[in-house]
Amino acid sequence: MSDIVGSLTICRKAGKLKLGYALAAEACRNAEAKAVLAAEDVSEKTLKEIRYVCAKSKTGLYALDMTKSSVGKALGTAAGIIAVCDEGFAGKMRKLLAEIDCGADADRSDSYGNSKREDK
Repeated sequence: MSDIVGSLTICRKAGKLKLGYALAAEACRNAEAKAVLAAEDVSEKTLKEIRYVCAKSKTGLYALDMTKSSVGKALGTAAGIIAVCDEGFAGKMRKLLAEIDCGADADRSDSYGNSKREDK
């Protein structure tokens, strides 16, 4: 865990983190995000929404073994969703964290996981 905290701290100082759902989702849509991290106590609704955004943008989503509070202590701002916008730091996170499955048919669901109707 100290490797993760150290990497996140350096990444934050380098200006390569987007903290919070709105900024992380925007980074994914703009193809800035190289990886997205979700805190262990993020709500199911937020997790479902960020899974959808990550699947649409083909960005990896990873489980962070930290709570929002511990993220706040490490980075100075509590956040449940973090976008890493640097390939080097994202690669380090991929090695250290478990990936969250975003689902193969995320493009057929809305942000709440409801299937969209296909017209035939």
